[in-house]
Amino acid sequence: MWTPQLNAVLGSLAVTVGFWLTWGEMPLALAVVVALCAAAFLTWQGSSIAVVWAWATLLLGVESLAWPIVTMVQVRMAVAEPTDEQMGHILIAVLFGLFSSIFWLTFAYGIFKWVWRKEVAASASDREPRRQVGQKPH
Repeated sequence: MWTPQLNAVLGSLAVTVGFWLTWGEMPLALAVVVALCAAAFLTWQGSSIAVVWAWATLLLGVESLAWPIVTMVQVRMAVAEPTDEQMGHILIAVLFGLFSSIFWLTFAYGIFKWVWRKEVAASASDREPRRQVGQKPH
């Protein structure tokens, strides 16, 4: 039931919601395209459930890092001189965007590192010679 493909779909939904939160209002067609692209990418990269979520959290971290930049560009395109309220929105985006991007990027790094350690341990155990039952180690 909990296959990497199902988790890729769930991860793509999380990435799409993050993209929607970053950009604010987004047409439904764009949301569907983002969800399909994210699902395809996560399915392609996801050899296991852990790898799927490592990539999904990495994408969430990148989205969170882009949030302050997008907010500044949107304010700058709207008016030449931002108001105090718009400056407050920029400040909130910078503070929360940096905090959440550090969280998600660190979380993704931890998952990738855990997967890498697991793969190294598995490959080390594959190289170890197998003993017969009852045989003493040398």
